[in-house]
Amino acid sequence: MAFATGYKEDPDNIGAGETLGVHHLILTATSFENGLKVGRFAKLDTGRLDNMDGSATPVIAGVVLRRVTNPVEDAATIDSTLFSQVEYQRQGLVAVDVKTGETPTKFGRVYASNAGNANDGLATATATDVDVNAEFIEEIQAGVWLVYITPAPGDVAAHIAEATAAHAASAISLADAGGLTASTELEAVIAEMLPNVARIAAIADPGDAGAIPVIRSGVCALTTAGAGQTRTLAIPSVIGMQLAIVLAVDGGGDAVITSAQAFNQTGNNTITLNDAGDTVVLTSVLVGAALRWRVLVNDGATLATV
Repeated sequence: MAFATGYKEDPDNIGAGETLGVHHLILTATSFENGLKVGRFAKLDTGRLDNMDGSATPVIAGVVLRRVTNPVEDAATIDSTLFSQVEYQRQGLVAVDVKTGETPTKFGRVYASNAGNANDGLATATATDVDVNAEFIEEIQAGVWLVYITPAPGDVAAHIAEATAAHAASAISLADAGGLTASTELEAVIAEMLPNVARIAAIADPGDAGAIPVIRSGVCALTTAGAGQTRTLAIPSVIGMQLAIVLAVDGGGDAVITSAQAFNQTGNNTITLNDAGDTVVLTSVLVGAALRWRVLVNDGATLATV
């Protein structure tokens, strides 16, 4: 037999590659890599059961089991010249070898080493290794743990393997222990934050008669041609934005910006940038319950009411 003494259901007397209990799923492979390592996680590679070898995105097949009916193998690998088939466990309780230096915890998640070295296929507790959809149950001897494998359904497995777009921000909740926002999910928080965060990228000049975007903080550098040009400015979308508007290139004409609402106590609603370098900086505030712009800086611009 492959175990030393005691009986098979006594986990204190078995090594890696032994199955326990009666509720498990054991499969047979007739095509497998020579030298398949017992007690380690193996992958399915183009229809063959192979040792893990550092290849990207391996398809985890299960744990390679000892051949308890025939002890010819060397207790570490299976010789394909001696055996025409091999068993591997895909679900249930099974004993596995654990990578040296790992410190699993009871009911902690199981991963498999896949670095392209001698540790490939060994169980680990390192989240950056390959997830094998299993949990650690108990250590049964030094370097050997009993684990419970539960293969993920196909859609869940695909979801886990998804490199991007695995979770929409709207599906992620927010605890907000500091009470910094009234929002309860991440998408709403991002939408709340971004308009108030200055960006390195400039806000594009919409061109003559265009509307200056008011969805976030930033700097809008305008360019005029020989004749005067106009721009429009809508009511701000959120409180706390800062919008700088500068005449970056004076092509000979002024840039006249008409705001949808007055932007100061005087009641001015028009900004005229006459020369290159003329700049106004606006911030969005609440006046009563209404969002409004207020002028923070005016360097060279003419403010008027029309």
